[in-house]
Amino acid sequence: MSGPTVTLTADPTGPTGPSAPPSGSYRTAPVPVWSRVVHHQLFWPVVALVLLVIACGIKNPVFLDVEIRDGHLFGQLVDISRYAATPLLLALGMALVIATGGIDLSVGAVMAISLAVSLSYLDGNPGAGSVGTVAVAVALGILVALVAGVFNGFMVSVLGIQPFIATMILMVAGRGVAMLITKGQITTVTSPPFKYLGSGFVLGVPTPVVIALLALVGVAVLVRRTALGMLLESIGINREASRLAGVQSRNITWFVYILAGVLAGLAGIVYGAPTMAADANNIGLMKEMDAIMCVVLGGTALSGGKFYLSGTVVGALILSTIERAVIIFHIPSQITPLFKALVIILVCVAQSPKLREYLAPRRRRSVVAAAVAAPAPTKEEAR
Repeated sequence: MSGPTVTLTADPTGPTGPSAPPSGSYRTAPVPVWSRVVHHQLFWPVVALVLLVIACGIKNPVFLDVEIRDGHLFGQLVDISRYAATPLLLALGMALVIATGGIDLSVGAVMAISLAVSLSYLDGNPGAGSVGTVAVAVALGILVALVAGVFNGFMVSVLGIQPFIATMILMVAGRGVAMLITKGQITTVTSPPFKYLGSGFVLGVPTPVVIALLALVGVAVLVRRTALGMLLESIGINREASRLAGVQSRNITWFVYILAGVLAGLAGIVYGAPTMAADANNIGLMKEMDAIMCVVLGGTALSGGKFYLSGTVVGALILSTIERAVIIFHIPSQITPLFKALVIILVCVAQSPKLREYLAPRRRRSVVAAAVAAPAPTKEEAR
Protein backbone atom coordinates (compact mmCIF):
# COMPACT_ATOMS: atom_id res chain seq x y z
CA MET A 1 0.00 0.00 0.00
CA SER A 2 1.63 3.15 -1.16
CA GLY A 3 1.48 6.29 0.92
CA PRO A 4 -0.44 9.34 -0.20
CA THR A 5 1.17 12.17 -2.11
CA VAL A 6 -0.32 15.57 -1.45
CA THR A 7 -0.31 18.32 -4.02
CA LEU A 8 -1.35 21.82 -3.00
CA THR A 9 -2.33 24.23 -5.72
CA ALA A 10 -4.51 27.29 -6.09
CA ASP A 11 -5.71 26.13 -9.51
CA PRO A 12 -7.82 22.99 -9.85
CA THR A 13 -6.05 22.10 -13.07
CA GLY A 14 -2.90 21.42 -11.06
CA PRO A 15 0.52 23.03 -10.83
CA THR A 16 1.51 21.79 -14.24
CA GLY A 17 -1.68 22.89 -15.96
CA PRO A 18 -1.45 25.53 -18.63
CA SER A 19 -3.45 28.05 -16.61
CA ALA A 20 -1.64 27.57 -13.29
CA PRO A 21 -0.27 30.87 -12.03
CA PRO A 22 3.30 30.57 -10.82
CA SER A 23 2.65 32.51 -7.64
CA GLY A 24 -0.23 30.21 -6.51
CA SER A 25 1.51 26.87 -6.91
CA TYR A 26 3.45 24.80 -4.37
CA ARG A 27 5.92 22.03 -4.83
CA THR A 28 4.74 18.54 -4.11
CA ALA A 29 5.76 17.42 -0.63
CA PRO A 30 6.76 13.75 -0.76
CA VAL A 31 5.69 11.61 2.15
CA PRO A 32 8.75 10.39 4.07
CA VAL A 33 9.69 6.77 3.54
CA TRP A 34 9.51 5.97 7.24
CA SER A 35 5.96 7.34 7.36
CA ARG A 36 4.89 5.14 4.49
CA VAL A 37 6.50 2.15 6.16
CA VAL A 38 4.87 2.81 9.53
CA HIS A 39 1.44 3.25 7.98
CA HIS A 40 1.74 0.15 5.81
CA GLN A 41 -0.89 -2.47 6.54
CA LEU A 42 1.76 -5.11 7.31
CA PHE A 43 3.93 -2.97 9.57
CA TRP A 44 2.52 -3.94 12.97
CA PRO A 45 1.99 -7.64 12.17
CA VAL A 46 5.59 -7.89 10.94
CA VAL A 47 6.82 -6.01 14.04
CA ALA A 48 4.92 -8.46 16.26
CA LEU A 49 6.40 -11.41 14.41
CA VAL A 50 9.95 -10.04 14.64
CA LEU A 51 9.57 -9.26 18.36
CA LEU A 52 8.29 -12.77 19.02
CA VAL A 53 11.22 -14.31 17.17
CA ILE A 54 13.72 -12.06 18.98
CA ALA A 55 12.18 -12.85 22.37
CA CYS A 56 12.38 -16.57 21.65
CA GLY A 57 15.95 -16.16 20.44
CA ILE A 58 16.95 -14.40 23.68
CA LYS A 59 15.30 -17.08 25.79
CA ASN A 60 16.75 -19.92 23.74
CA PRO A 61 20.04 -19.02 21.98
CA VAL A 62 19.74 -21.91 19.50
CA PHE A 63 16.29 -20.81 18.44
CA LEU A 64 17.56 -18.96 15.38
CA ASP A 65 19.92 -21.72 14.28
CA VAL A 66 19.09 -23.47 11.01
CA GLU A 67 21.06 -26.62 10.23
CA ILE A 68 21.38 -28.80 7.16
CA ARG A 69 21.31 -32.51 7.95
CA ASP A 70 21.44 -35.00 5.11
CA GLY A 71 20.47 -32.22 2.75
CA HIS A 72 17.38 -31.20 4.76
CA LEU A 73 16.71 -28.00 6.69
CA PHE A 74 16.22 -28.35 10.43
CA GLY A 75 15.67 -25.84 13.22
CA GLN A 76 13.02 -24.01 15.20
CA LEU A 77 12.35 -21.53 12.39
CA VAL A 78 11.88 -24.41 9.96
CA ASP A 79 9.42 -26.02 12.38
CA ILE A 80 7.50 -22.76 12.64
CA SER A 81 7.19 -22.64 8.86
CA ARG A 82 6.10 -26.27 8.81
CA TYR A 83 3.39 -25.77 11.44
CA ALA A 84 2.22 -22.57 9.72
CA ALA A 85 1.35 -24.52 6.58
CA THR A 86 -1.98 -25.85 7.87
CA PRO A 87 -3.40 -22.54 9.16
CA LEU A 88 -2.14 -20.83 6.02
CA LEU A 89 -3.99 -23.25 3.75
CA LEU A 90 -7.16 -22.67 5.75
CA ALA A 91 -6.64 -18.92 5.93
CA LEU A 92 -6.14 -18.52 2.17
CA GLY A 93 -9.64 -19.78 1.50
CA MET A 94 -11.01 -17.94 4.52
CA ALA A 95 -9.52 -14.63 3.29
CA LEU A 96 -11.34 -14.93 -0.03
CA VAL A 97 -14.60 -15.85 1.69
CA ILE A 98 -14.27 -12.92 4.10
CA ALA A 99 -13.50 -10.61 1.18
CA THR A 100 -17.01 -11.33 -0.13
CA GLY A 101 -18.46 -10.40 3.26
CA GLY A 102 -18.98 -14.00 4.34
CA ILE A 103 -17.33 -16.47 6.68
CA ASP A 104 -16.73 -20.23 6.68
CA LEU A 105 -16.99 -21.93 10.05
CA SER A 106 -16.86 -25.43 8.59
CA VAL A 107 -13.21 -25.58 7.50
CA GLY A 108 -12.18 -27.52 10.63
CA ALA A 109 -14.90 -30.12 10.07
CA VAL A 110 -14.00 -30.35 6.38
CA MET A 111 -10.43 -31.12 7.45
CA ALA A 112 -11.70 -34.05 9.52
CA ILE A 113 -13.91 -35.37 6.70
CA SER A 114 -11.17 -35.15 4.09
CA LEU A 115 -8.62 -36.95 6.25
CA ALA A 116 -11.15 -39.58 7.28
CA VAL A 117 -12.00 -40.37 3.66
CA SER A 118 -8.35 -40.59 2.59
CA LEU A 119 -7.25 -42.81 5.47
CA SER A 120 -10.37 -44.99 5.26
CA TYR A 121 -9.56 -45.65 1.61
CA LEU A 122 -5.98 -46.58 2.50
CA ASP A 123 -7.01 -48.67 5.50
CA GLY A 124 -6.96 -52.28 4.50
CA ASN A 125 -5.92 -51.49 0.94
CA PRO A 126 -3.06 -53.83 -0.04
CA GLY A 127 -1.57 -51.07 -2.19
CA ALA A 128 -1.48 -48.48 0.59
CA GLY A 129 2.29 -48.20 0.18
CA SER A 130 2.15 -47.31 -3.51
CA VAL A 131 2.18 -43.77 -4.82
CA GLY A 132 -0.76 -44.39 -7.13
CA THR A 133 -3.00 -45.58 -4.31
CA VAL A 134 -2.03 -42.61 -2.16
CA ALA A 135 -2.76 -40.26 -5.07
CA VAL A 136 -6.25 -41.74 -5.37
CA ALA A 137 -6.76 -41.42 -1.60
CA VAL A 138 -5.72 -37.75 -1.65
CA ALA A 139 -7.94 -37.08 -4.65
CA LEU A 140 -10.91 -38.66 -2.88
CA GLY A 141 -10.31 -36.57 0.24
CA ILE A 142 -10.10 -33.35 -1.76
CA LEU A 143 -13.14 -34.35 -3.83
CA VAL A 144 -15.23 -34.76 -0.68
CA ALA A 145 -13.97 -31.38 0.54
CA LEU A 146 -14.99 -29.89 -2.80
CA VAL A 147 -18.50 -31.31 -2.33
CA ALA A 148 -18.61 -29.69 1.11
CA GLY A 149 -17.64 -26.38 -0.47
CA VAL A 150 -20.38 -26.82 -3.09
CA PHE A 151 -22.89 -27.36 -0.28
CA ASN A 152 -21.76 -24.24 1.59
CA GLY A 153 -21.76 -22.16 -1.58
CA PHE A 154 -25.23 -23.37 -2.52
CA MET A 155 -26.60 -22.50 0.92
CA VAL A 156 -25.08 -19.01 0.84
CA SER A 157 -25.26 -17.88 -2.78
CA VAL A 158 -28.39 -19.68 -4.04
CA LEU A 159 -30.59 -20.01 -0.98
CA GLY A 160 -29.40 -16.72 0.50
CA ILE A 161 -28.77 -18.14 3.99
CA GLN A 162 -26.44 -16.06 6.13
CA PRO A 163 -22.87 -17.44 5.84
CA PHE A 164 -22.52 -17.78 9.61
CA ILE A 165 -25.60 -20.01 9.82
CA ALA A 166 -25.02 -21.88 6.56
CA THR A 167 -21.48 -22.94 7.40
CA MET A 168 -22.33 -23.64 11.02
CA ILE A 169 -24.56 -26.47 9.78
CA LEU A 170 -21.60 -28.32 8.29
CA MET A 171 -19.42 -27.30 11.22
CA VAL A 172 -21.75 -29.22 13.54
CA ALA A 173 -22.66 -32.06 11.20
CA GLY A 174 -19.22 -32.50 9.64
CA ARG A 175 -17.69 -34.33 12.57
CA GLY A 176 -20.65 -36.66 12.65
CA VAL A 177 -20.01 -37.42 8.99
CA ALA A 178 -16.36 -38.07 9.76
CA MET A 179 -17.38 -40.37 12.62
CA LEU A 180 -19.63 -42.32 10.25
CA ILE A 181 -16.78 -42.71 7.78
CA THR A 182 -14.35 -43.96 10.42
CA LYS A 183 -17.11 -45.94 12.21
CA GLY A 184 -16.32 -44.11 15.42
CA GLN A 185 -12.78 -45.45 15.54
CA ILE A 186 -9.39 -43.79 15.18
CA THR A 187 -8.32 -44.96 11.74
CA THR A 188 -4.59 -45.55 11.44
CA VAL A 189 -2.65 -46.72 8.40
CA THR A 190 0.94 -47.33 7.42
CA SER A 191 1.81 -45.65 4.15
CA PRO A 192 5.22 -44.03 3.60
CA PRO A 193 4.06 -42.03 0.52
CA PHE A 194 1.15 -40.59 2.49
CA LYS A 195 3.37 -39.74 5.45
CA TYR A 196 5.73 -38.00 3.06
CA LEU A 197 3.04 -35.35 2.48
CA GLY A 198 3.31 -34.23 6.10
CA SER A 199 6.85 -35.02 7.17
CA GLY A 200 8.90 -35.35 3.98
CA PHE A 201 11.22 -32.90 2.25
CA VAL A 202 11.38 -31.44 -1.25
CA LEU A 203 14.86 -30.17 -2.08
CA GLY A 204 15.55 -29.87 1.64
CA VAL A 205 12.37 -27.92 2.38
CA PRO A 206 9.57 -29.59 4.40
CA THR A 207 6.79 -30.88 2.16
CA PRO A 208 3.97 -28.99 3.99
CA VAL A 209 5.85 -25.72 3.38
CA VAL A 210 6.16 -26.51 -0.33
CA ILE A 211 2.46 -27.43 -0.58
CA ALA A 212 1.43 -24.23 1.22
CA LEU A 213 3.67 -22.09 -1.00
CA LEU A 214 2.26 -23.69 -4.15
CA ALA A 215 -1.26 -23.04 -2.91
CA LEU A 216 -0.33 -19.45 -2.06
CA VAL A 217 1.15 -18.84 -5.50
CA GLY A 218 -1.86 -20.42 -7.17
CA VAL A 219 -4.35 -18.30 -5.22
CA ALA A 220 -2.27 -15.16 -5.71
CA VAL A 221 -2.13 -15.67 -9.47
CA LEU A 222 -5.85 -16.39 -9.54
CA VAL A 223 -6.92 -13.26 -7.68
CA ARG A 224 -4.16 -10.81 -8.58
CA ARG A 225 -3.47 -11.68 -12.22
CA THR A 226 -7.14 -11.81 -13.15
CA ALA A 227 -10.14 -9.64 -12.36
CA LEU A 228 -11.36 -12.12 -9.74
CA GLY A 229 -9.70 -10.31 -6.83
CA MET A 230 -11.26 -6.99 -7.77
CA LEU A 231 -14.67 -8.62 -8.22
CA LEU A 232 -14.41 -10.29 -4.80
CA GLU A 233 -13.67 -6.96 -3.17
CA SER A 234 -16.50 -5.25 -5.01
CA ILE A 235 -18.92 -7.93 -3.82
CA GLY A 236 -17.72 -7.52 -0.25
CA ILE A 237 -18.04 -3.74 -0.36
CA ASN A 238 -21.50 -3.65 -1.94
CA ARG A 239 -23.03 -6.86 -3.24
CA GLU A 240 -26.15 -5.25 -4.70
CA ALA A 241 -24.21 -2.54 -6.50
CA SER A 242 -21.87 -5.18 -7.91
CA ARG A 243 -24.83 -7.18 -9.20
CA LEU A 244 -26.36 -4.11 -10.83
CA ALA A 245 -22.98 -3.40 -12.43
CA GLY A 246 -23.03 -6.80 -14.10
CA VAL A 247 -20.87 -8.77 -11.67
CA GLN A 248 -22.02 -12.38 -11.32
CA SER A 249 -21.89 -12.21 -7.56
CA ARG A 250 -23.75 -15.47 -7.02
CA ASN A 251 -21.42 -17.59 -9.14
CA ILE A 252 -18.30 -15.89 -7.79
CA THR A 253 -19.42 -16.36 -4.19
CA TRP A 254 -20.22 -19.99 -4.87
CA PHE A 255 -16.79 -20.52 -6.43
CA VAL A 256 -15.05 -18.95 -3.43
CA TYR A 257 -16.72 -21.34 -1.00
CA ILE A 258 -15.75 -24.28 -3.21
CA LEU A 259 -12.14 -23.08 -3.26
CA ALA A 260 -12.18 -22.68 0.53
CA GLY A 261 -13.45 -26.26 0.86
CA VAL A 262 -10.74 -27.64 -1.40
CA LEU A 263 -8.02 -25.82 0.55
CA ALA A 264 -9.51 -27.08 3.83
CA GLY A 265 -9.44 -30.64 2.50
CA LEU A 266 -5.80 -30.24 1.49
CA ALA A 267 -5.04 -28.80 4.93
CA GLY A 268 -6.61 -31.84 6.58
CA ILE A 269 -4.40 -34.22 4.62
CA VAL A 270 -1.24 -32.20 5.35
CA TYR A 271 -2.19 -31.97 9.04
CA GLY A 272 -2.91 -35.68 9.50
CA ALA A 273 -0.25 -37.14 7.23
CA PRO A 274 2.59 -37.19 9.82
CA THR A 275 0.60 -39.33 12.27
CA MET A 276 -1.45 -41.15 9.61
CA ALA A 277 -4.31 -41.29 12.12
CA ALA A 278 -7.80 -39.89 11.66
CA ASP A 279 -9.40 -38.91 14.96
CA ALA A 280 -12.71 -37.42 13.89
CA ASN A 281 -13.26 -35.82 17.29
CA ASN A 282 -10.03 -33.83 17.37
CA ILE A 283 -8.80 -33.28 13.80
CA GLY A 284 -9.39 -29.64 12.84
CA LEU A 285 -10.93 -28.74 16.19
CA MET A 286 -11.08 -24.92 16.50
CA LYS A 287 -8.98 -24.59 13.36
CA GLU A 288 -11.64 -22.32 11.88
CA MET A 289 -10.85 -19.82 14.63
CA ASP A 290 -7.14 -20.02 13.80
CA ALA A 291 -7.91 -19.34 10.15
CA ILE A 292 -10.02 -16.30 11.02
CA MET A 293 -7.29 -14.99 13.33
CA CYS A 294 -4.68 -15.34 10.60
CA VAL A 295 -6.84 -13.32 8.22
CA VAL A 296 -7.61 -10.63 10.80
CA LEU A 297 -4.00 -10.36 11.95
CA GLY A 298 -3.07 -9.81 8.31
CA GLY A 299 -5.19 -6.68 8.13
CA THR A 300 -8.30 -7.99 6.35
CA ALA A 301 -11.51 -6.63 7.82
CA LEU A 302 -14.31 -9.06 8.65
CA SER A 303 -16.77 -6.65 7.05
CA GLY A 304 -15.46 -7.68 3.62
CA GLY A 305 -13.84 -5.80 0.80
CA LYS A 306 -10.09 -5.44 0.45
CA PHE A 307 -8.06 -8.46 1.48
CA TYR A 308 -4.34 -9.10 1.93
CA LEU A 309 -2.80 -12.45 1.06
CA SER A 310 0.66 -11.35 2.22
CA GLY A 311 -0.85 -10.28 5.54
CA THR A 312 -2.52 -13.67 5.84
CA VAL A 313 0.90 -15.32 5.49
CA VAL A 314 2.28 -13.11 8.28
CA GLY A 315 -0.74 -13.94 10.41
CA ALA A 316 -0.14 -17.68 10.00
CA LEU A 317 3.53 -17.24 10.95
CA ILE A 318 2.54 -15.21 14.04
CA LEU A 319 0.14 -17.90 15.14
CA SER A 320 2.71 -20.64 14.66
CA THR A 321 5.40 -18.61 16.45
CA ILE A 322 3.10 -17.98 19.42
CA GLU A 323 2.54 -21.72 19.82
CA ARG A 324 6.31 -22.27 19.72
CA ALA A 325 6.92 -19.41 22.18
CA VAL A 326 4.55 -21.03 24.67
CA ILE A 327 6.83 -24.05 24.77
CA ILE A 328 10.07 -22.07 24.93
CA PHE A 329 8.89 -19.84 27.78
CA HIS A 330 7.43 -22.84 29.65
CA ILE A 331 4.06 -21.17 29.89
CA PRO A 332 1.55 -23.44 31.63
CA SER A 333 -0.93 -24.99 29.26
CA GLN A 334 -3.80 -23.59 31.32
CA ILE A 335 -2.95 -20.00 30.41
CA THR A 336 -1.72 -20.66 26.87
CA PRO A 337 -4.94 -19.31 25.30
CA LEU A 338 -4.55 -16.16 27.42
CA PHE A 339 -0.99 -15.62 26.15
CA LYS A 340 -2.14 -16.10 22.57
CA ALA A 341 -5.03 -13.70 23.13
CA LEU A 342 -2.75 -10.99 24.57
CA VAL A 343 -0.46 -11.04 21.53
CA ILE A 344 -3.40 -10.96 19.14
CA ILE A 345 -5.02 -8.09 21.06
CA LEU A 346 -1.82 -6.04 20.87
CA VAL A 347 -1.54 -6.54 17.11
CA CYS A 348 -5.21 -5.78 16.51
CA VAL A 349 -5.09 -2.63 18.63
CA ALA A 350 -1.92 -1.44 16.88
CA GLN A 351 -3.60 -1.65 13.47
CA SER A 352 -7.04 -0.53 14.61
CA PRO A 353 -8.82 2.22 12.62
CA LYS A 354 -8.98 4.46 15.72
CA LEU A 355 -5.22 4.38 16.22
CA ARG A 356 -4.68 5.02 12.52
CA GLU A 357 -7.11 7.92 12.73
CA TYR A 358 -5.19 9.30 15.70
CA LEU A 359 -1.88 9.09 13.84
CA ALA A 360 -3.20 10.36 10.50
CA PRO A 361 -3.51 14.10 11.45
CA ARG A 362 0.14 14.16 12.49
CA ARG A 363 1.13 12.82 9.12
CA ARG A 364 -1.04 15.35 7.28
CA ARG A 365 0.31 18.22 9.38
CA SER A 366 3.87 17.24 8.64
CA VAL A 367 3.12 17.02 4.91
CA VAL A 368 1.38 20.39 4.85
CA ALA A 369 4.20 22.01 6.82
CA ALA A 370 6.72 20.61 4.39
CA ALA A 371 4.69 21.94 1.48
CA VAL A 372 4.40 25.43 2.98
CA ALA A 373 8.09 25.52 3.85
CA ALA A 374 9.05 24.63 0.30
CA PRO A 375 10.29 27.63 -1.74
CA ALA A 376 8.02 29.05 -4.42
CA PRO A 377 8.93 28.07 -7.97
CA THR A 378 10.99 30.47 -10.00
CA LYS A 379 9.78 31.90 -13.26
CA GLU A 380 11.94 29.44 -15.21
CA GLU A 381 10.43 26.51 -13.28
CA ALA A 382 6.93 27.85 -13.79
CA ARG A 383 7.48 27.94 -17.55
